[in-house]
Amino acid sequence: MSHSVNKQDAGEMTVHFQVNEKYVQKEIQPTKLLLDILREDCGMTGTKRSCGIGRCGACAVHIDGKLSASCLTMAYQVEGRSVTTIENLATGEELHPVQEAMLKQGGFQCGYCTPGMVMAINSLLTTHPRPTEEQIKDALSGNLCRCTGYGGIIRSIQQLIEGSGGR
Repeated sequence: MSHSVNKQDAGEMTVHFQVNEKYVQKEIQPTKLLLDILREDCGMTGTKRSCGIGRCGACAVHIDGKLSASCLTMAYQVEGRSVTTIENLATGEELHPVQEAMLKQGGFQCGYCTPGMVMAINSLLTTHPRPTEEQIKDALSGNLCRCTGYGGIIRSIQQLIEGSGGR
């Protein structure tokens, strides 16, 4: 005997939100992670999966302009909200100033943490255009980098603060 299950019986819901200024509507489990929605359903692989518990920052995105761990955010939590990923920071072929500074100052090596790091730095400089050393350390505390030792990352922020890398 076959039994058909409709989406409501399966616990799926329709989620409406924006990703990089584009309207998205998905039929998904309400507990599906935003990270998985971005990577699997939207094809945006710039947001990285790493620790899965919100401790490394590789999955960082902006939700309504606020830095957020997409590995801890469930589908139902983005209903009606706006999500910005690393893919939306650059305009066309031109890199975002944070990306440009990271390149110039050697702020990345393997590149795995770079998208989340760029999102964190962008968030920092949006809220604090001239951050103190303490604000910089606090802003980067949620992002782990196993390659650079943070020297190039800090130099990138300093370049941006001094205005030589800004738009």
